[in-house]
Amino acid sequence: MYVILLTLHSVFRWLVLLALLVSIYRAWSGYSHALLFSKTDNALRHWTATIAHLQLTIGLILYSQSPIIQSFWSNSAKGIQYWELTFFSLIHSFLMIVAVVCITIGSALAKRKPTDKEKYKTMLMWFSITLFIIFIAIPWPFSPLAHRPYFRPF
Repeated sequence: MYVILLTLHSVFRWLVLLALLVSIYRAWSGYSHALLFSKTDNALRHWTATIAHLQLTIGLILYSQSPIIQSFWSNSAKGIQYWELTFFSLIHSFLMIVAVVCITIGSALAKRKPTDKEKYKTMLMWFSITLFIIFIAIPWPFSPLAHRPYFRPF
């Protein structure tokens, strides 16, 4: 079961990024060209938030089952001395939760805006903030905090 969740987590991370990038592009195009907020745009707003929520759920399950995280919390005073443990136990998880909260807020606010231009502007702003937070929270291969390859083979 753990391996299945890891695989889903790997797939969904790319789906979240792809959905965010497409949503941001559509929001920018719609806002800058004063387009109508179509059913496709609304579905994209909804599915971007849904994919992010699924990714968060899978991530939280993996977080609670991870031996690395359990090790950190069993002796957090010692674990805090190791950047990689601290990154995954605290920084990455906190920022990803904040990112999903931002997607949720942006999606909910955009849904309720009265004009198409406001819907696009709200999506553009909140989803861009979310993407920025996610980029900070990613364990890039060049990061001094945690080293992970772009693609992990299983």
